Amino acid sequence: MKASLIFSSIILALAASALGKPSYPPELPDAREEVYKTIGETKLKLWIFEPNGHKISDKRPAVVFFFGGGWRAGTPGQFEMQCKYLASRGMITMTADYRVSSRHGTKATACVEDGKSAVRWIRQNAKKLGVDPERLAAGGGSAGGHVAAATGTVSGLEEEGEDLSVSSKPDALALFNPVYDNGPKGYGHSRVAGRYKEISPIHNIRKGTPPAIVFLGDRDSLIPVSTAEKYKALMEKAGSRSDLHVYAGQPHGFFNKGKKGNYYEKTVLEMDKFFVSLGWLQGKPTIKIP
Repeated sequence: MKASLIFSSIILALAASALGKPSYPPELPDAREEVYKTIGETKLKLWIFEPNGHKISDKRPAVVFFFGGGWRAGTPGQFEMQCKYLASRGMITMTADYRVSSRHGTKATACVEDGKSAVRWIRQNAKKLGVDPERLAAGGGSAGGHVAAATGTVSGLEEEGEDLSVSSKPDALALFNPVYDNGPKGYGHSRVAGRYKEISPIHNIRKGTPPAIVFLGDRDSLIPVSTAEKYKALMEKAGSRSDLHVYAGQPHGFFNKGKKGNYYEKTVLEMDKFFVSLGWLQGKPTIKIP
């Protein structure tokens, strides 16, 4: 087996082990489905979780999550538990499908285009969803963290034909071991080499980049802590907030439900506090660390 194939197999194995739900399409009985984008014969969906008693006349904060999988695989079921928890706290939460190479033959640029389309669709339909269009976050893990971060930083890569007067830029970011450096020393550079400057979040930080919370393990084999520290420094230089939480001894995908060490609960607790600090949630977090 060629070295490149071996490397790809390792990455896909890491991505698969990081996913909270292996099935695709996901089975999420507590959520309702909406198609946010149609490309040819492909219908991309959002799975929407609502707080008890939610009415469309409400104007609640919202968050949409994007799954990990190296832009090649993965399932929206990965963020089911984060969605359920934040919905219980009063947010409208969503987990989104997007095109990946194994199913659609696409490149990372299409992933970002879909992420932006999802944010735009939510904002366009805010009144129907009971969402506050000025309190809309994007989140995700690994390559999904890249998609989320790119919606908040990257100019361009907007889907042709959409109403660009409606912003595809979220108001906050929740990033779990995100792939946000696609430069020559970053992850995935070979897949976007000719276009990395237009797709790499860390290369597109500017004034007005939305505040972010970032979770990373210091044993992550794909995302070094130094990258997260650089992102934080660049964000602060641009006048934006970037909260960084680094967890000792933890590898890629450590934050998923069921992993040892209760890191799902620990990261969700900090994410809750982050949204409270933005004024999006009220009261104390209800999640408990076993």
